[in-house]
Amino acid sequence: MNLRALQMFVATADSGGLGRASTRLNLSQPAASRQIHSLETELGVSLFQRTGRTLQLTAEGEGLLRQARRLLGDADELKEQARQLKGGQTGTLRISATPQMIVSLLAPFLPRYRKRHPGIEVHLMEGSAMRQRTRLERGEIHLAIMPAGDGPFARRLLAPVHALAVHLKAHRLRRLPVIDVTDLLDEPLLLMQREFGSRAWFDAACAAAQVRPRVMLESTTATTLIELAAVGYGVAIVPSTSMIRNPALRAAPLTYRGSAIGQWSTVARDPRRATPRYVEQFVEELEQHAKRHFPGREYLRAAPPLPRPVLPLP
Repeated sequence: MNLRALQMFVATADSGGLGRASTRLNLSQPAASRQIHSLETELGVSLFQRTGRTLQLTAEGEGLLRQARRLLGDADELKEQARQLKGGQTGTLRISATPQMIVSLLAPFLPRYRKRHPGIEVHLMEGSAMRQRTRLERGEIHLAIMPAGDGPFARRLLAPVHALAVHLKAHRLRRLPVIDVTDLLDEPLLLMQREFGSRAWFDAACAAAQVRPRVMLESTTATTLIELAAVGYGVAIVPSTSMIRNPALRAAPLTYRGSAIGQWSTVARDPRRATPRYVEQFVEELEQHAKRHFPGREYLRAAPPLPRPVLPLP
């Protein structure tokens, strides 16, 4: 249905004549008449009847006028919504991250972000790095916070994430500023499940050192491992983004032959899919936040630096 014809219908009904309506919409009177006739033909009813020099609505025209106003209002709202989407002012943003990254990085960031961008609704999804990769490839999410690595994704660096050994302060390892994987040879270990990045880094270091870890538990959340370490059940191996609040615990960086164990964290998107402006804005603001407030830095003072990866141009 032609919106211009609907506008002419409403304007004519409001002004009582084609002359004033055509002037209001910047059309010639013959063009305005053609639009009204075209709309009547499309609807199959007469909208106006002439009374002297004025046009009056027919019964059918009166019945359709309210709906025509509603349709024009909806069209204006649609245009405004499109304008706001284009300008990054409104939309829905879907992000996937590990539970500990949601708690330690996104939870402090999101309240201020929401105040700056009240029209953006952020939906969070928990998942391992492997799950995030699948979600990105399927288009289920816009962004994933995941370790740097290969893949068809455009990435922005956030900060390095190291593997930590968390144990009671009274533990025999307490005097070591960093802990080599070979120091854990006889220790009961509490590990993340295998699809998580920190577990993959730890397994690779153990394989290189020819160490077979003594695994007491594999979990999907670092919090579970940390709580068990607090009661002396074992040494928890978790990423440095984990929240360690128990004063009875100590966290030390893990190494192998003097090299850090870990990987840089990135915010990733699939460049094959269209990216709304508000997604780009979110990435820019999260990157700035991470430079100042990325979690876990307090545990890494003694850690060897992780090499900064070189990312391909987006």
